[in-house]
Amino acid sequence: MNYDIIVIGSGPGGYVTAIRASQLGFKTAIIEKENLGGICLNWGCIPTKALLKSAQVFNYIKHAEDYGLNKVEGSFDFPNVIARSRGVATKMSGGISFLMKKNKIDVIMGTAKVQKGKKVSVTDKEGKVTEYAANHIIIATGARSRELPNLPQDGVKVIGYRQALSLPTQPKSMIVVGSGAIGVEFADFYNTMGTKVTIVEFMPNIVPVEDEEISKHLEKSLKKSGIDIMTNASVESVDTSGNGVKANVKTKDGNNTLEADILLSAVGIAANIENIGLEEVGIATDKGRVLVNEWYQTSVPGYYAIGDIIPTQALAHVASAEGITCVEKIKGMHVETIDYGNIPGCTYCHPEIASVGLTEKQAKEKGYEIKVGKFPLSASGKATANGNTDGFIKVIFDAKYGEWLGCHMIGDGVTDMVAEAVVARKLETTGHEIIKSIHPHPTVSEAIMEAVAAAYGEVIHI
Repeated sequence: MNYDIIVIGSGPGGYVTAIRASQLGFKTAIIEKENLGGICLNWGCIPTKALLKSAQVFNYIKHAEDYGLNKVEGSFDFPNVIARSRGVATKMSGGISFLMKKNKIDVIMGTAKVQKGKKVSVTDKEGKVTEYAANHIIIATGARSRELPNLPQDGVKVIGYRQALSLPTQPKSMIVVGSGAIGVEFADFYNTMGTKVTIVEFMPNIVPVEDEEISKHLEKSLKKSGIDIMTNASVESVDTSGNGVKANVKTKDGNNTLEADILLSAVGIAANIENIGLEEVGIATDKGRVLVNEWYQTSVPGYYAIGDIIPTQALAHVASAEGITCVEKIKGMHVETIDYGNIPGCTYCHPEIASVGLTEKQAKEKGYEIKVGKFPLSASGKATANGNTDGFIKVIFDAKYGEWLGCHMIGDGVTDMVAEAVVARKLETTGHEIIKSIHPHPTVSEAIMEAVAAAYGEVIHI
């Protein structure tokens, strides 16, 4: 039971790491305690997008007349919507199983615990313990929904994202605590399907990591769709003794009591680092994360960590990139460290949000003299033809050298466009090079070129 590399966890960090390791000629095994694909594929990224697609289609049906179509009496079967989402996740998990076989990776099902001497013990569902050894052990155990002391999750009335993906019946009302990507995506889905939704956010703006103009625009759009939003607010306590939930919400104007069928706690994630042997092996942690160097080596030689359990952005594509970088470094290849300042972030509510690089506020705080360009989607021919002009593109450049400092988008389909800015920033592309790169017409991607042109006083269509 000896391997070159053992990967613990089969999420988008773990399974990608295992495949790349196998491609590089390493004898590889992957250990998973639940389902191949991890949280992202089974209970996160993929099934939530399936739900949001159902909501988008339902919204199109409700607004058929806006497209010159006869009015349709739209209705839906909530359990079937949930079932479709679960079916998508199951299909994708099966795809990961195929990739493991294709790449000759041994899949070991069970709960792993790292041991001294570059070993891993695995307890299967029958309780049998088997020990494995490897030259390199990569820990990619991911994260779970974070629980606050004043918001304990009972899985019925106070729930996390897993329960929100598989509710047997649609709630008539819901309180969503936290307005990061998870919070606003579920708020958008349930609101579109007819649930009365209230978002409670501790910070002054929703989606607080985004550029302030993006946050303000999203808040306006969500309120227009019928979602109530409370910012600078915190849930102090919940009462689940009745039929639903009563939440005591503290605001600057005093305390309020909100009532709903269900409360969704979307206040972030907690890394899965407990009970996996870190303390026994002597692997250093800090503030709930595993400490690593730039090549993801932990404090103990032969043990590595990637993804949500280390202090980098907790995003699926980050975990995948970290895993590839880690095994390529183990192989002895010439690799670059990851530029964590050029990681795209996407939120798939409607309108969507996509961003990379510095916000306007961050750029100013760093002392840059900046050029800012904005282009409204209301001036985009393709967005107008699509029937959804809600949103804009915003770009930020260093006025002195022309460096593309940040790109922030809100609108239909922008998550599919942000990669242009990521690649351009990687290649140190200037604003003038973007302006002179011909974009196809009619596409929404033209709005990026137009926003850049606006920063330099050359915009055509506004």
